Amino acid sequence: MGKGTFLGEFEQMVLLAILRLQDNAYGVHVRRVIEERAGRLVTIGALYAALERLERKRFLTSRETAPEPIRGGRAKRVYTVTTMGTRALSHSQAMMRNMAEGLALDSERPGA
Repeated sequence: MGKGTFLGEFEQMVLLAILRLQDNAYGVHVRRVIEERAGRLVTIGALYAALERLERKRFLTSRETAPEPIRGGRAKRVYTVTTMGTRALSHSQAMMRNMAEGLALDSERPGA
């Protein structure tokens, strides 16, 4: 993978949340999944900055839904992970496994 294809921890969380949500992957739900599963508070600004960055890298695509049928309903932007995004995620996770292989991390050390 070339320069600009590496993923940071938060970007990985965003991609994983979108994969988990499938067709229901819009901002509020992505944020909720990260907060619930990772225990990490996410500002909406940080999330949308990451979504835009991932879309520029072509790791995501997005589309706007039809407005909600309720009065004053708004359209939502729904995100989908691309094949390129799945590859980048798989590559990033494999790199981390390789880096950690053979190391006794704190939770594995006696008395830790």
